[in-house]
Amino acid sequence: MIKKLTARIGQYKKQTIATPLFMVGEVGMEVLIPLIMSWLIDRGIERGDMSQIWVNGLLLLAAAFISLFFGVMGGRMAATASAGFAKNLRHDMYYTIQDYSFANIDKFSTSSIITRLTTDVNNVQNAFQMIIRIAVRAPMTLIFSMVMAFSVNARISMVFLYTLPVLALGIFTIMRLTHPIFRRVFKTYDKLNNVVQENLRGVRVVKSFVREDYEVNKFNGISGEIFKDFTHAEKNLAFMSPIMMICIYTSTLLITWMGAKAIIASGNNPDIGMTTGQLMSLITYVIQILSSLMMVSMVFLMITMSRASAQRIVEVLDEKSDVNSPSLAVTEVLDGSIDFDHVDFSYASRSERNTLSDIDLHIRSGMVVGILGGTGSGKSSLVQLIPRLYDPTAGMVKVGGVDARAYDLTALRDSVAMVLQKNELFSGTIKDNLRWGNENATDEEIVEACRLAQADGFIQDMPDKYDTWIEQGGTNVSGGQKQRLCIARALLKKPKILILDDSTSAVDTRTDALIRAGFRSYIPDTTKIIIAQRVSSVKDADMIVVLDDGRMVDHGTHEELMERCEIYREVHDSQTKGGEDDE
Repeated sequence: MIKKLTARIGQYKKQTIATPLFMVGEVGMEVLIPLIMSWLIDRGIERGDMSQIWVNGLLLLAAAFISLFFGVMGGRMAATASAGFAKNLRHDMYYTIQDYSFANIDKFSTSSIITRLTTDVNNVQNAFQMIIRIAVRAPMTLIFSMVMAFSVNARISMVFLYTLPVLALGIFTIMRLTHPIFRRVFKTYDKLNNVVQENLRGVRVVKSFVREDYEVNKFNGISGEIFKDFTHAEKNLAFMSPIMMICIYTSTLLITWMGAKAIIASGNNPDIGMTTGQLMSLITYVIQILSSLMMVSMVFLMITMSRASAQRIVEVLDEKSDVNSPSLAVTEVLDGSIDFDHVDFSYASRSERNTLSDIDLHIRSGMVVGILGGTGSGKSSLVQLIPRLYDPTAGMVKVGGVDARAYDLTALRDSVAMVLQKNELFSGTIKDNLRWGNENATDEEIVEACRLAQADGFIQDMPDKYDTWIEQGGTNVSGGQKQRLCIARALLKKPKILILDDSTSAVDTRTDALIRAGFRSYIPDTTKIIIAQRVSSVKDADMIVVLDDGRMVDHGTHEELMERCEIYREVHDSQTKGGEDDE
């Protein structure tokens, strides 16, 4: 895990290495300052020697400014390195997610991915900054101060050996109690993000059913869990400060008492006593030693907090897409023919029940194919195998006479345009959204695609026409307008296969008929697969496939299915009851 994370330091290695070096310099100066102060008191102030006061005073100022310089530079380097490290982590996570297949994405919820990209990366960033700065500074301060303290007076410095174990035990106990709480908090963050996301995406439904209070209570429940856990953790952490102060004050009192006796004893025998300056430096070293131990504990606490976050980040980075281009990939799709050769498919690899079972279907290039079936019959699952959004668990899907798994993914997906059941528009102008289909499309090509998708009419009625701004998610256009814009976007790809997954459900039957008529006239060589709930949307198709419970019940023309397929006939009769055909 550590190796995978440190590999993301990348171009910030210089700052990462420079930070500890500056910290060593800062610590060196800070440890010298008490020693210089003792010289100032013992050699200058007590003797009244102004030359010593000036010399040691200047040395003290120089050490302070050098320490300040090292500290500022170390802080700047640490900030740059940690921010760059976090940037690289987010970059690699984001691009790793882009390569995921739908099966990979199914393993992570949207809210979990958002938490990993934000909160978890922030935790690891803070831990990284503390590791390269405080984790170097604190142990070095502890070691240097201990050496200096024992060099001043080894007997009195033995006080540390009594107080350090007490402080270490207290810190260890607090950390052990706090770590499980923080691990639980990060999982709760996923739930919180999920609640917020659901509420924002479904705000119209929430308001239409007057469920604001319910959503508020649900949010308060999750945020209350986080508040409760954080409060519990902070209460535990609050004990660190009093334990630290008790150890510092106890050590200071003992050293002052023993030091005062030593100063008095030095009047009779200077060899066994100590000076006032030495006592002051020793007290300063006490504070430095115990403070550094406190800092070490905070580093361990931050590492403990971030360990769970680091594991969640590595999970995303380690996840490998189960849909990849082969080494010697086919880079051109010859035509729009599609063959399902006894295909089985299941979303879960160990599922006892297949979503699709024994699909054997052959579609010639340029055909119009309708797919009809009830909810959960496997219609969307079937067409998602064509551009390799998923791979079949058994059998083979051929596109253009070649196994879909033999193609370069980009080449295959460029030849297949899908208008999914759930339409998605992005913030930007209408032109910006349409050029997702072809970034180099001319204005004339955009208008032609919109006319074919029956979208040009309502676009021309907008104030800014094709430069009209679309809000995120397309919230300022109707469902039918959104569907027609998505169809136009797909047409701009000039695909060999066009898949419409129930993508005209929000338009009226007349517009639906005009769109289908346009397809026959303008893109006759493109294979068109239409998933629909209305029989009228697929009635004129060259072939209609009827699915039920993941199996292909029958396929044929409208007339053939009316004669021999009971399911199709029942659907048709229920939609044309009373002789009122949709067309």
